[in-house]
Amino acid sequence: VSHAVGHHKQLDWFYFFACILLSPDRQEMTPSKKSPVLVDGVVLNGPQTDVKAGEKFVEETCRLIMEEVVLKATDVNEKVCEWQPPEQLRQLLDLEMRDRGEPQDKLLKLCQEVIRFSVKTNHPRFFNQLYAGLDYYSLAGRFITEALNPSIYTYEVSPVFLLVEEAVLKKMIECIGWKEGDGIFNPGGSVSNMYAMNLARYKYCPDIKEKGLCGLPRLILFTSEECHYSMKKAASFLGIGTQNVCFVETDGRGKMIPEELEKRISEARQEGAMPFLVCATSGTTVLGAFDPLDEIADVCERHGLWLHVDASWGGSALVSRKHRELLHGIHRADSVAWNPHKMLMAGIQCCALLVKDKSDLLKKCYSAKASYLFQQDKFYDVSYDTGDKSIQCSRRPDAFKFWLTWKALGTLGLEERVNRALALSRYLVEEIKKREGFKLLMEPEYANICFWYIPPSLREMEEGPEFWEKLSLVAPAIKEKMMKKGSLMLGYQPHRGKVNFFRQVVISPQVSREDMDFLLDEIDSLGRDM
Repeated sequence: VSHAVGHHKQLDWFYFFACILLSPDRQEMTPSKKSPVLVDGVVLNGPQTDVKAGEKFVEETCRLIMEEVVLKATDVNEKVCEWQPPEQLRQLLDLEMRDRGEPQDKLLKLCQEVIRFSVKTNHPRFFNQLYAGLDYYSLAGRFITEALNPSIYTYEVSPVFLLVEEAVLKKMIECIGWKEGDGIFNPGGSVSNMYAMNLARYKYCPDIKEKGLCGLPRLILFTSEECHYSMKKAASFLGIGTQNVCFVETDGRGKMIPEELEKRISEARQEGAMPFLVCATSGTTVLGAFDPLDEIADVCERHGLWLHVDASWGGSALVSRKHRELLHGIHRADSVAWNPHKMLMAGIQCCALLVKDKSDLLKKCYSAKASYLFQQDKFYDVSYDTGDKSIQCSRRPDAFKFWLTWKALGTLGLEERVNRALALSRYLVEEIKKREGFKLLMEPEYANICFWYIPPSLREMEEGPEFWEKLSLVAPAIKEKMMKKGSLMLGYQPHRGKVNFFRQVVISPQVSREDMDFLLDEIDSLGRDM
């Protein structure tokens, strides 16, 4: 793909496949029609679908995506969003489903409106979440998998995609530092954490799969105060109970304190509870903190506990020789959650659970041995029917888009992507320090830059209760202005006693130094009169 991806003619590959597929010159594959048959009042004669009309619609939609998303939505001169309040947007869009189908020109217009009023997450000035930007190879991969519409539970229906997933998991396992392991892609880091929690419980209480929760001791797990909220959700969903999630104290940078972990484990045992899992976090959601994995692993080894590392956000630093030290000790974990759809831009959703165990623990824990899918007398090696180690039946080939990006860029290209994002983060931090009215919460460890904007009216005020109360109103008000203007999107939140502050996250390689400057200029422009 040409580096000059902004030009129309150089991105024709995006719908090239549609042009080939839909060419009027291709050989007709329609079978010859026989006499119609009437069954239950339905005339059966040839396909119901209007193939020609469908092909034309796909072709026009591909062209629309090319023009309005790939080209226009990545243009820094365009808006990040065309903001409308819910009631007004409901009026602007024709959302009603009717008894009869609607003409394709109207459907195309609806598609155009959907694109127009959606947030352009691939815009260089979208900084709102822990994902952003457009990877062209991943997008092409998604087009292929969407068109093929596979489900990867057995080799017979998804031969290529199962082998691709195997190859990607093997490479990710190498990045962690394990000699061998297992894994599976699933719909999100939250699900990966749930997988790990259930897997650890099964490891310690294997009878639970058949006998359920009856007779089990009180199980308790440990994670940091800064952990992802999915830990509480998983405990609730699995019947462990949110009261049995012990939140370990963190230091001023948001890292779990190993000494506090040891203390809480001992207290739980004295109370008659059964500790079974510790979840460390590599890249917390707000502050981007990395727990000290080596020290936490020492504690887990002393107490015989499963160590899971939620590296959904920070795991991508593993591909960088410069920054992988942030996850020092991760090779000692029993399981790891890692989301390539974040820093590596594989496209939502692309999330892996990786497990050090190679004794088929995943399959033992989750297998239901469905005889209509996982027959053992097939004509090929049934070890490739990996669907029986998943909690899902139908499962998307999410590894493929990441594989295509990895093939295109190589590990060195992925490393450059991470290094550049963190270099831009450092540039922004230094600019914040130079500018009047901007104040860092702390020096960032990763790509999360947390800061306040203090408007001129508050700069001479003493930092007492009234100051903080007024400052808490600033970020939400500026966020409203930037959303309605469509100039950029940036997250904000209060956090552990600190009033609302901006959280800027750098991910996309489309982001430039000029975008960092614009971010600060725009915040100052929108907030200086407050």
